[in-house]
Amino acid sequence: MILNLIPTTLRMATPLGFAALGGIYSERAGVINLALEGMMLIGAFGYVVGTQVSGSVWFGLLVGIGFGVGLALLHAIATVTFHAEQVVTGIGINILALGITEYLLPMSKQVGGLPHWELPFIGSYSFIVYLLPVLMIVSHLFLFKTPWGLRLRAAGESTEALAALSLSRTKWQYFGILLSGLLAGVGGCFLASEVHYFTKGMTAGRGYLALAAVIFGNWRPLSGVSACFLFGFATALELANRWNIPVQLLNSLPYILTMVVLIGFVGTSRPPAGLGKIKS
Repeated sequence: MILNLIPTTLRMATPLGFAALGGIYSERAGVINLALEGMMLIGAFGYVVGTQVSGSVWFGLLVGIGFGVGLALLHAIATVTFHAEQVVTGIGINILALGITEYLLPMSKQVGGLPHWELPFIGSYSFIVYLLPVLMIVSHLFLFKTPWGLRLRAAGESTEALAALSLSRTKWQYFGILLSGLLAGVGGCFLASEVHYFTKGMTAGRGYLALAAVIFGNWRPLSGVSACFLFGFATALELANRWNIPVQLLNSLPYILTMVVLIGFVGTSRPPAGLGKIKS
């Protein structure tokens, strides 16, 4: 019975995993990123609009990623350049993305999905699903095994170390935020690709779930993405509902699990020392 939930778990966890990786890059650089929700939503919107205009899912993917990066650039300019309050800016960007996508809601016709690859003993999934574990490992190696990852982490931990090396904190924070927009945009594109259309507010809080996974995973790619699979499994239970569990309870299960995670792990997690601190 549990094995039957694996395909749904993978599909539900994939957009969360990409957004969580994006959140890790941004927050490791010292910038709180509550805007993951908006970046995912605008990415899904861009995928559908780009695909409808061009007839190509690949162009739609590029547009979705571009929209996610564009919203991330707005977040970076506000928080890094103009030192706006990061939590307020993130919430404002989410509201902006919701308003833009609702006002410019694309035609309701279906669009094509991204190509699926079928692998022996695994099944047929979008190539984005297979890309997630690869990026999870690459992100871990980049952050903890390369000098560039050390510099990005220093932007969120020790600005003195960056200054000693004559490196710009601003540059690395921009890099982390823009990368978060790219990854969250991919997550949104995947979401729209799987359902083949866009609806108002279709991310339904997934960006906040991804942020909870970042905290649960202690700002580390391997454990953060693993937490997304836990949330994905909770959503798969909701969709399966073979046990006649009240639907209201199942609908709230992913969010209840998020609250349990936050209550249980926020006190023991150690965020980057400079996270949320406005400091040149």
